[in-house]
Amino acid sequence: MQQKNNSSWFTPISYAVILVIGVALGAFFKGSFSLGSLQWQNKNPMQEIMEIVQSKYVDSLSTDSTSIKMADYYLSQLDPHSVYIPPADLVEVNEQLMSNFKGIGIEFQQFRDSVFVAYVMKEGPADKAGLKIGDILLSVDDSIQLSGKKWEGDEIRKKIKGPANSKLRLGVKRANKVFKVLIDRDNVAVSSIDAAYMIQPELGYIRINKFADRTYESFMQALEPLLKDSMKSLIIDLRGNGGGLLSEAVAIADELLPGNKLIVYTQGAHAPRVDYYSKREGLFEQGALTILMDETSASASEVLAGTLQDWDRATIVGKRSFGKGLVQQQFKLSNGGALRLTTAKYYTPLGRNIQTPYNNGKLAYEHAFINRMQEDALGKQDSAIKGTPFKTPKGHVVYGGGGIYPDVWVAGNELIMDTAYKVLFDQSLLNDFVYQFYLKEQLPIAAFKTTKDFLNVYQSQNLWNALVQFAKPEQRTKLVLLQKNKTLIERQILALVARMRWYKEGYYEVQNALDPNFSKMLPKT
Repeated sequence: MQQKNNSSWFTPISYAVILVIGVALGAFFKGSFSLGSLQWQNKNPMQEIMEIVQSKYVDSLSTDSTSIKMADYYLSQLDPHSVYIPPADLVEVNEQLMSNFKGIGIEFQQFRDSVFVAYVMKEGPADKAGLKIGDILLSVDDSIQLSGKKWEGDEIRKKIKGPANSKLRLGVKRANKVFKVLIDRDNVAVSSIDAAYMIQPELGYIRINKFADRTYESFMQALEPLLKDSMKSLIIDLRGNGGGLLSEAVAIADELLPGNKLIVYTQGAHAPRVDYYSKREGLFEQGALTILMDETSASASEVLAGTLQDWDRATIVGKRSFGKGLVQQQFKLSNGGALRLTTAKYYTPLGRNIQTPYNNGKLAYEHAFINRMQEDALGKQDSAIKGTPFKTPKGHVVYGGGGIYPDVWVAGNELIMDTAYKVLFDQSLLNDFVYQFYLKEQLPIAAFKTTKDFLNVYQSQNLWNALVQFAKPEQRTKLVLLQKNKTLIERQILALVARMRWYKEGYYEVQNALDPNFSKMLPKT
């Protein structure tokens, strides 16, 4: 009886011990159990490294900054476009794809140690409060001194911006008068359409700067007046357009293609194929189309150009586009930041993925782009890099694997970034000159109704000599090196002055009118 009881007591314990040993051995041989640390399950190596670094590193570290660097490096190993967005930057990054921002609706500029109003957006809060171009901003809310010291542009912006319906009290100097202006901050509308006008009879022009929230709506508002003005042929300018929301590019393509045409499809290892088709009757399905592109046209810009090129619907003119064929999805993180992760690739109707190869890493990818910018500025055609050929329904050959290659290649004539060029922008010489020139000529310029009237008067002036005289002695030595580019610089001066009078539309009307390469981009009639 006693023996039986001992046996009954021992058997469950024996089974339990054997079970624990069996589990431990199994875990050990599977690699999830460490005798050294007595842990039942391995941590992710990145987590372990981070913990060891934080507890053992020779210097004290900020956990956030170390984590950000680790995240940036890890994501850079995946592809060039997956990024971590810190909480402090998220609002500003998301605003880039919105059709409005919270603020007062001005553009400002620093001249020496003073902050000037460079542009006041029509019907914006600042306009309603009476601010004018040329006003000097002295202070914010009676406590923060703006003029009288040197600020970074972002610092000034943060002090002026704020939540909608909040109040901003600005100290302002106009001529010799100092006064206070109370402004109610609000949502300020920002259009993705920089310019929309008739270049000549029957030929319209629309410039899209990005594909943001409500870009399609803005495009339609720009398109309809041109159609009423008997437009038969349309130029869509996507130069400098880095992309944005795929949905907006798809909606615009739908207005330019007949129904039931494949516009684009996306697909990834964890993202099943999704097809986007044209569905409705578009406003401009028949007229001639020309798409202008350069090396900074990317992503959604390439979606729009790619589908129109695949369907023989448009002629692509300019230079090879950037080559971004990856789709990012944004994920919220617990720290308030976000992960913008590549989850799929997009393909044009013919099956082209136009992503530029990034096998050699992000740094090489970026360097290759910079080199291409310099070669493009010199007018060198990169015809050796065309990628995989595809045939359109009409037998036209197009290419994938390295951007959208234009049907008509037009050389650039931009200034190349070097030490001489940098004096114009890094030292704000060009902007300072334009600002002072505009203030001096503001009354006669305000009397002009069109940019054509403005050019008739000011195009003949020797603006290069005026710029040289305005520059400091040490800046003039750099300007001498740019003498050969003075025509380009004078054109930029006129365009920037026109921008202060007619905003972005005035800038592009003047640029296009004076750029000899732009005339080469116009469709042949």
